[in-house]
Amino acid sequence: MADHNELGKLGEELAVEFLQKNGYAILETNWTFQKAEIDIIAQKENTLAIVEVKTRSSLDFGLPQDFVKPKKIQLLVKAVNEYVISNNLDIEVRFDIIAVHKEGQSFAIEHLIDAFYHF
Repeated sequence: MADHNELGKLGEELAVEFLQKNGYAILETNWTFQKAEIDIIAQKENTLAIVEVKTRSSLDFGLPQDFVKPKKIQLLVKAVNEYVISNNLDIEVRFDIIAVHKEGQSFAIEHLIDAFYHF
């Protein structure tokens, strides 16, 4: 597996741990619908958090969250609509980004709540 795939997988594992420590129940990881993949679907109280995880080995090329493009957001919205309908959920939906980047020998994690709005 390529190094960037390993890094992305590690970032997602760190994000899951971070969410669990902060009171979220993890409902799904890597949930797919058509061409869309949702990294993490988590729930805290009556809010469904749709979490896109972006992991970078450094910030040299920009912040991890800068790499979530409008096309990706459209795919996420479509997938979330399907998830909510197929699971018959009546819940508030929020889109978050967890940005993970390497800092020395460890990783910094930033949780951006309500990171973007669907359109």
